[in-house]
Amino acid sequence: MAVSASAVKELREKTGAGMLDCKKALDESEGNIERAAEILREKGLAAAAKKGGRVATEGVVEAYIHAGGRIGVLVEINCETDFVGKTEQFREFARDIAMQIAAANPKFVRREEVSGEELEKEKEILRAQALNEGKPEKIVDRMVEGRINKYYEEYCLMEQSFIKDPDKTIDTLLKEKIAAIGENISIRRFVRYELGEGLEKKQDNFVEEVMAQVKQ
Repeated sequence: MAVSASAVKELREKTGAGMLDCKKALDESEGNIERAAEILREKGLAAAAKKGGRVATEGVVEAYIHAGGRIGVLVEINCETDFVGKTEQFREFARDIAMQIAAANPKFVRREEVSGEELEKEKEILRAQALNEGKPEKIVDRMVEGRINKYYEEYCLMEQSFIKDPDKTIDTLLKEKIAAIGENISIRRFVRYELGEGLEKKQDNFVEEVMAQVKQ
């Protein structure tokens, strides 16, 4: 059954969980909001959302260098206590995020970081593409909004599919770790360097290369 936007909104207000998690829970519960809230609690996502407002200033700056030194990543991930920041579970999460950035090359941590200027520029490009495809003017704006969501999924780390488990986003993975560890965790910022970036060079499939290393 199709899940209404109003039901998703109501569940978000009730649990504090993310929009995508709410939609999945409503799909699973066939639209039953109370059951969907139970599903979110069972997965720890509702509790994780409540921890999201707590201050997190400890943590780690994790480094990842791709084989041969062609890609380097530094990512700052925060938690609430130094104790948690030193645990293997937290460090493993930090390594996974660093590898994600190396493989998937996001530009931003979350969609709120995309500037209005860049967003308008992208919309203009997408609108021109739709018109060039011969799409009717009356549906072009709706198509552009849909494609902007795809833009977020490609370039915003939190909305990317996790390279080790494409069925979940980084946002979902983060909430699972918050629920498991019991502290707020925040991916604050990152930098990614690629050898010869901006210069003409042969194209490599870094996702496949990074995943090959993961499986070794």
